[in-house]
Amino acid sequence: MKSPQKPRKEPRQARSRFLVETIVEAAARVFDAHGYDGANTNEVARVAGVSVGSVYQYFPNKDALVTALHERHVRHMVRILDQVGAAAGALSLREATERLVARSLEVHRTEPRLQRLLHADLPTLEQQRALSEASRAVLDRTRQLLARHSAEIVQPDLDLATYVVLRMFEELVHAAALDPPPGVEDGALRRAISDALLGYLTLAAGPTRAASPADRP
Repeated sequence: MKSPQKPRKEPRQARSRFLVETIVEAAARVFDAHGYDGANTNEVARVAGVSVGSVYQYFPNKDALVTALHERHVRHMVRILDQVGAAAGALSLREATERLVARSLEVHRTEPRLQRLLHADLPTLEQQRALSEASRAVLDRTRQLLARHSAEIVQPDLDLATYVVLRMFEELVHAAALDPPPGVEDGALRRAISDALLGYLTLAAGPTRAASPADRP
């Protein structure tokens, strides 16, 4: 099984950071056009307009590029959360959720072959959440967004609610973008995802009942 590949070295100066960003954006185009098997570092270098040596200076192989593309995608999600969070004071929880779902589906439907590669074909090349600065930022921004709407949320533990909502959100958005149900209009699909998230956040749990004999193994 493949595992996440770290860059050969981290860019320190603005010029080197720009070079790495250029290479990663070129890699996104190459992997989206050719898939994992058809992509190679020579083509990434050509599209980026740099030498192959410049690519290898930071990325030892194409798996390292895929890992970087996972991080790029998560950073896109951070920006969406920042945009929704900035407007949170003027939005209800439903409005914020619906906006977040709509914008996230747009991102996941862009570069469709690349998105399938990242989320379905090679998910093992994604950095562990604990090691990914971008993933930690997604967690932090989501909790902040829930905290701003705490008056509308019945879940008492915001840390747990953040964990559950993120996992629900990721699974539903990825499935809707990569394998949508046939014959369902996009608006209806967005509302269904939003309703699922809001149902967990706003629907008070009923009283716990003792397990009946039929429930027991």
